[in-house]
Amino acid sequence: MDLVIRNGAVFDGLGGEGSIMDIGIRDGVIAQVGGVVPGGKEEIDASGKIVTPGFVDVHTHYDGQVIWDERLQPSSVHGVTTIVTGNCGVGFAPCRPQDHDALVELMAGVEDIPEVVMADGLSWDWETFPEYLDAVAARPHDVDIATYLPHSALRVYVMGQRALDREEATPEDIAEMARLTREAIRAGSIGFATSRNLQHRSSKGVPIPTVRTAEAELQGIADALKEEGTGVLQILTDFDQYRSVDAEFAMLCRVVENSGRPMSFSLQQKHGDPLGYRYLLGLTDKAVADGLPIKAQVAARPSGLLLGHRLSLTPFSTCPAFLEVARLPFEEKIARLRGPEVRTAILREATGPYAEAVRAYGDFDRMFEIGERPDYEPPVEESIAARAAGADRHPMAFAYDLLLENGGEAILFAAAQNYADGTFSASEEMMTRENSVVGLGDGGAHLGLICDASYPTTMIAHWARDRSRGRKLPLGKVIRMMTHDTSVAVGLRDRGVIAPGFKADINVIDYGSIALEKPHIVYDLPAGGRRVLQSADGYVATILNGVVTYRDGEPTGALPGKLVRGFQPQPPSFA
Repeated sequence: MDLVIRNGAVFDGLGGEGSIMDIGIRDGVIAQVGGVVPGGKEEIDASGKIVTPGFVDVHTHYDGQVIWDERLQPSSVHGVTTIVTGNCGVGFAPCRPQDHDALVELMAGVEDIPEVVMADGLSWDWETFPEYLDAVAARPHDVDIATYLPHSALRVYVMGQRALDREEATPEDIAEMARLTREAIRAGSIGFATSRNLQHRSSKGVPIPTVRTAEAELQGIADALKEEGTGVLQILTDFDQYRSVDAEFAMLCRVVENSGRPMSFSLQQKHGDPLGYRYLLGLTDKAVADGLPIKAQVAARPSGLLLGHRLSLTPFSTCPAFLEVARLPFEEKIARLRGPEVRTAILREATGPYAEAVRAYGDFDRMFEIGERPDYEPPVEESIAARAAGADRHPMAFAYDLLLENGGEAILFAAAQNYADGTFSASEEMMTRENSVVGLGDGGAHLGLICDASYPTTMIAHWARDRSRGRKLPLGKVIRMMTHDTSVAVGLRDRGVIAPGFKADINVIDYGSIALEKPHIVYDLPAGGRRVLQSADGYVATILNGVVTYRDGEPTGALPGKLVRGFQPQPPSFA
């Protein structure tokens, strides 16, 4: 054997509890599970540890990072061994040279990636989507990479300025998009992704090219997948912003029914409509009962914003008095913000003419301080509003002073979705439905605002072990949700299970000590760009394609990650 993992509690990814056994790996594939495994060239003693399949993250935005970086962090430090990028229909291929700026502006606006980072980091040594895949494959990585064909890039490539102006595609346009979709699938795309989200805008504030795409266009592209007999659809839409929730969902159902291709759509609890997600879950269940392969893609914890003086935003970022000092060097900025005159001026604006704008960055009743060991399910009694009331202070003043603690390094988390009642109840309901799949980590995007790509650690540490404000989920089920279920949802059936014949993508985890660390800022992007990273304790080893890529959370230097070209079949030996 090339590698043997001994004496660990093996959770095979199929939902059951762990069993103590050995695993033998040969040529990047699991060769033996249980029984007497012969000695390996390298061995890992997993005594007292759990052993899981590598996690598969189906919703990331590493489209640019896969070009300029070998390590797909933060995902890869949280046990993720396969990522899917190209989500929400934004990406960088296909693209003609004259449209480079347009796609950069779209990615900057939709996914909060600074334009200067992309300008410095993207080599643009491709035009077509197959050429982009070749560029991704040419660089070694620490995870496997699968990618969707992004709708915005495709539409701009075919229609040029007419796409940016959101004109309706002609039959000729649709035929060309279908042809290019077939080309992308044959080159190795796992499917097609689009966004109909009204909040998705370019860095110039212009709605994305796909926001009002006609059904005929979506159907024409989906039918190209049907012709190829492969590929999944990923869709983000504002159901209630179109004709109606029912009409929008019915349109998506028609696309799936006519094409026969599986689809997932993003679903979160909106605080303004806290029970709306249940209606969409009901529609999904009915569609599945009618034979349509549709899943709701849901988050493992609240989504929202990280706010702080090293980050992209604070609650006061719209106040003119704050903007006067916002771009100063960090130490000087903090010193000015501590000054009584500046503080008074900002708080006067924040509690007066800019109060509504301040609240747009977060509801103080659902805004919390991030500690050294982050708790993403804090009680409302620990909110900024509650703490301020206990101190007989205005919440804006309380937040202002809190953000200046620890040398100005304090971070607040404003829960914007999935936390209407101050618990994980909505997330629990969405995650545990049969027709849901966990995702929405957004790794590689929103670089100065979130770090939700750390959710696999939340799944293991919080949902299975630590949760006290609601029921825990069985560890075997939690592992299955991030391995077998995510793999199957995107057609990668050769991974996500620990059994002979499957890819040797494996985590060895100290279940007793796995924990998230506090998010922190690094300046390691092209052009010195900033991003938020979040580390974790407890990952003893991560193995990709039979090679150890991380030990105790630190990279080994090995980069065995590969481009995944298209759907991958289940090992024939696995029944």
